[in-house]
Amino acid sequence: MTTDPLAPRTDLRERVRAGEITFGAFASVASPTAAELMGRSGLDWVILDLEHSTLTETDLLAGIYALQATTATALVRVEEATRLRIGRALDFGAEGLMLPRLETPDEVRAAMSWMRFPPDGIRGLALSTRGAGKGEVAHADVHRLNDSILGVFQVESPVAVAKAAEIAAIDGVDVLFVGPADLSHSMGIPGEITNPAFIEALETVSAACREHSKAAGILLRGAAEVGRHVDMGFRFLGIGSDGGWVRDGARATVSAARASLG
Repeated sequence: MTTDPLAPRTDLRERVRAGEITFGAFASVASPTAAELMGRSGLDWVILDLEHSTLTETDLLAGIYALQATTATALVRVEEATRLRIGRALDFGAEGLMLPRLETPDEVRAAMSWMRFPPDGIRGLALSTRGAGKGEVAHADVHRLNDSILGVFQVESPVAVAKAAEIAAIDGVDVLFVGPADLSHSMGIPGEITNPAFIEALETVSAACREHSKAAGILLRGAAEVGRHVDMGFRFLGIGSDGGWVRDGARATVSAARASLG
């Protein structure tokens, strides 16, 4: 029995592009064990977060290994959308990337070029890396690996919202993902996620994604918010993080224990 080195490990990109609703979470506590537990929970994807967490690039390979022992797709949010950061995460074997702080179509196209091997982009190639098949993919076939990499681009500013339709039109942009904290702060309405202006921004992003058959994504505060955002057209839904679940679970248990004393 042989394994095709060009076959994607999961079909997440295909599902996202088909408009399926998927659920995921952020890995933020630099623990492969915690990442694996999330991967075994039934989540469709888990993002190893190098931007806002205790993870560093040193932790990345172990986290990817842990997730790839599960059915969840192993994604990485890079520290910044630069050639080296993008290339390193993909070489480690990330099955998709979340790219923060991009605002214009030109910035997105540049980042996309670093995510794709030639002729679709200018990603650097070392055949021995995990992301290139560990030497099991022939030079003539390397470009086919481009097809399985999920591209998630964050919308975190009014400029990015205004450019959402242009960004969504770019080939390889699979998801426009709203970061509610960054977007609301940059709009001058910090944390006001029910503010009419914020809702209008969400609707703009969702409409841009519908227009170009891309997925709208967002980080939610919990499962109770899923229905409302699905009704708005969001399909790529972040529903928490390992750190948040540890904190909330611990607080609830401690509170219940103290309450039991009367």
